Amino acid sequence: MPYPKGHKIKVRNTIVESAAQAFRTHGIHDVSVPFIMKGAGLTHGGFYSHFDNKEQLVAEACRYAISDTIALLQKVADQEEQNPKINAVIDYYLSPYHRDKTEMGCIIPALSAEISHSSEEVRQVFTQELERMIAFISDLAGIEPSKGSALFSTMVGSLVLARTVNDPELSDSLLSSGKRYAKELVTI
Repeated sequence: MPYPKGHKIKVRNTIVESAAQAFRTHGIHDVSVPFIMKGAGLTHGGFYSHFDNKEQLVAEACRYAISDTIALLQKVADQEEQNPKINAVIDYYLSPYHRDKTEMGCIIPALSAEISHSSEEVRQVFTQELERMIAFISDLAGIEPSKGSALFSTMVGSLVLARTVNDPELSDSLLSSGKRYAKELVTI
């Protein structure tokens, strides 16, 4: 009996979601295709009927994860009644919750170091998606893209460092300082 219409696309999307979650949590190189497929509830034998290679999956997972993050941040902004709405996004992005929930967090701080060693295809997709994220942040803050780059870089850098250290007080301090200076960038 044949699969219902749209089955292959649904399975492919499930694999991409599993990969995005795994890459956010463990990085690219520490995640195998069998691990991703198991997370999707599938055997690894079917991987190549959906993707040419792991690099193609990394690129698609980056697209998916950044779209997911932008949608989440837009929801945070939409729920904010005060202006500027960017402050609610900064507060969420640099929160202990976002720091600790890497499996659903922004993929940019999770993968940036590894992406620099990836294929040109993956780097191109990551670049396009980073530009899309910066445009989202800039538009939401009502600032020019170069200032939006500085704002988002401050947010990403603060989150990376807060996730890296093993001292909880220092981690919280990095988030708090990052919030304060990110918000100052918006008002300058």
